[in-house]
Amino acid sequence: MAEVGNSKDLISVLWSGADILRSKMDANEYKNYLLGIVFYKYLSDSFLIKAYDMIRNGKPESLKEALNVYEKELKSEGAGDLKQAMMDECHYVMEPELTYTYFADAARNSCFSREQLQKGFNTIEQSNPMFAGLFADIDLYSNRLGTGDQKQSDTVVSLIKEIDKADLLNSNEEILGNAYEYLIGQFASETGKKAGEFYTPQAVSKILTRIAISGQEDKRGLSVYDPCMGSGSLLLNVKKYAAAPRYIGYYGQELNTSTYNLARMNMILHGVAAENQKLRNGDTLDEDWPTDEETDFNMVLMNPPYSAHWSAAQGFLQDERFSDYGVLAPKSKADYAFLLHGLYHLKSNGTMAIVLPHGVLFRGAAEGKIREKLLRSGNIYAVIGLPANLFYNTSIPTCIIVLKKHRDGRDVLFIDASKKFNKGKKQNEMTDEHINEVLELYSRRETVEKETFLASFEDIEKNDFNLNIPRYVDNFEKEEEIDLNALLVEMKKTDSEIKQVQGEFLSLLEELTSDDENIMASLSELIGEMKG
Repeated sequence: MAEVGNSKDLISVLWSGADILRSKMDANEYKNYLLGIVFYKYLSDSFLIKAYDMIRNGKPESLKEALNVYEKELKSEGAGDLKQAMMDECHYVMEPELTYTYFADAARNSCFSREQLQKGFNTIEQSNPMFAGLFADIDLYSNRLGTGDQKQSDTVVSLIKEIDKADLLNSNEEILGNAYEYLIGQFASETGKKAGEFYTPQAVSKILTRIAISGQEDKRGLSVYDPCMGSGSLLLNVKKYAAAPRYIGYYGQELNTSTYNLARMNMILHGVAAENQKLRNGDTLDEDWPTDEETDFNMVLMNPPYSAHWSAAQGFLQDERFSDYGVLAPKSKADYAFLLHGLYHLKSNGTMAIVLPHGVLFRGAAEGKIREKLLRSGNIYAVIGLPANLFYNTSIPTCIIVLKKHRDGRDVLFIDASKKFNKGKKQNEMTDEHINEVLELYSRRETVEKETFLASFEDIEKNDFNLNIPRYVDNFEKEEEIDLNALLVEMKKTDSEIKQVQGEFLSLLEELTSDDENIMASLSELIGEMKG
């Protein structure tokens, strides 16, 4: 097997796996096959490496060696103890003939069976509730893989062999996690509008995470909640900035089942222990969660679907998440319903950061009443205007609203970051330099001409609780004054040049001749018009 020791090499191998499927189906479908089979290989390779370590107390030279040692041990008297120890360690047990290493050998020797791979999926799913339904989106018998059994099988075999080149034995969690994140980002780019269901661009993720974790980086047992978690990438960003990443508690909810499965895989691939992740497949607004375990969190991060429809049923006025506000977010715009859900689950000393469309800053009616109540309570801490066209699923400009539960003061920091980007082919991009500039302005929390404005509650009240950023941050660039004398000289020069060219053109026309009387008549008429 080819050695792949870094993220770049691993990405290259995994992306070539995507090439096998790209001509057969769109990215939103083939991402399930590719990411699912990569995940199965991860589970298999991890299992064999741990089994070898338990048997021989060391690291195998190859996965083939680990499989041979494991097979031999299963024939010994200690087989039962080993299986129990592996179940305790991994939460699943793989029979030798269901390991990825076995499948890859079978694929190379033309004796691979899709039935066995399906059995492998089923075995994992039935091992522990955390794996239930994890491979449901992989249809090994789909016509999209090819017409007829042989072509379908050939496609799966090609994929198994290609992904086997990824050497997970010599790749740590960070390398594999980064490669998986990169793939998810690439799928988002290819998928376009559907990408919003599962991916928040890394630049936006970084700003949200670094703002929400600010002042809490050293907290052991940090808890983070994303009620619209997509693939879990936003949650996993917290690991990068926390002093004790092994002790973070991740809580997430996702409506789309396929995306929920992707989030679970992403968590496990990033080495998040089972006891540290509580993820749920459900409708965030329809039914409150979590309600029976930890219910408030140090950090709340959200990138919900923008201006989504929800029921807004009158019964929600008695729901503790919304009851303090006297009105509900409109049926056609659930933005404030998502925001209030997140705020409800924030600890009193925590920080929440949410991405929403600019309309939430100034729309009236029920939204205006909710916004006023939040401002009077001092919950809105900062508003950050982002550049347009950052997201794969929408080109509209968005903003980050930062919220806190209880604080002294009701001032709001406005940051206009709308011009902090580099223009890309499809999407605009914020570099780390842009991100650091925004975070520096956020931490300074003072007025900076054309960039930020620290508004008092009185300033906001005078504006009828309208938070539209241009009301507070004037980023208008005055145009250079025009030198009228220089402009007149330039116009005279241009006029003279035009007359000269017209004269030369007229001379050329007068030299033209033709035997056709109609052409000569038209030519004469044109010359007459030009002479005026």
